[in-house]
Amino acid sequence: MTEAEQAIGTPDAGKAEGGAGTSATGSDEAAAGRGKRRVGVLLVVAAVAYLIDLTSKLAVVAKLEHHAPVEVIGTWLQFEVIRNRGAAFGFGEAMTIVFTVIAVGVIVVIARLARKLHSLPWAIALGLLLGGAFGNLTDRIFRAPGDFQGAVVDFIAPSHFAVFNLADSAIVCGGFLIVILSFRGLDPDGTVHKD
Repeated sequence: MTEAEQAIGTPDAGKAEGGAGTSATGSDEAAAGRGKRRVGVLLVVAAVAYLIDLTSKLAVVAKLEHHAPVEVIGTWLQFEVIRNRGAAFGFGEAMTIVFTVIAVGVIVVIARLARKLHSLPWAIALGLLLGGAFGNLTDRIFRAPGDFQGAVVDFIAPSHFAVFNLADSAIVCGGFLIVILSFRGLDPDGTVHKD
């Protein structure tokens, strides 16, 4: 090989190597971009769930508290404001602070999972959980008696079922979606495994 060929060949070789490096870097950047978009989806879903829950609670407390239940679908579904210091079904009313700690724990776990989040369905599920957890945590912090022991506002009262709110609905839907994703073998980082 002549010096001229070597001179011409060397930059091409460097470009080829650089091209491979750029390709690898490009795929890493693309993965990071997808991860950021998924976290964005998580935050948007959480914000929407939280705001809908907060708005609904403010409205029902202002309009319906201390009034007779409002029939939505006869006696099958009513709106009735209940202050719940426990969990669903009125369980554990003396353990309000425990449920507050659990809600904070859920938020911390979701924040940690978000760092490796590359799955859109997981982003939606975790967003629903996060929005619901924040919705009920807001009640625990700011509603009477305060000091992280506030009563959650529940108002959706189906016949022969527990009274609940939209934060509870978001949490249940998010949890149900996580169960489905887990059974299908889809992990938060986007990988699929078969057991």
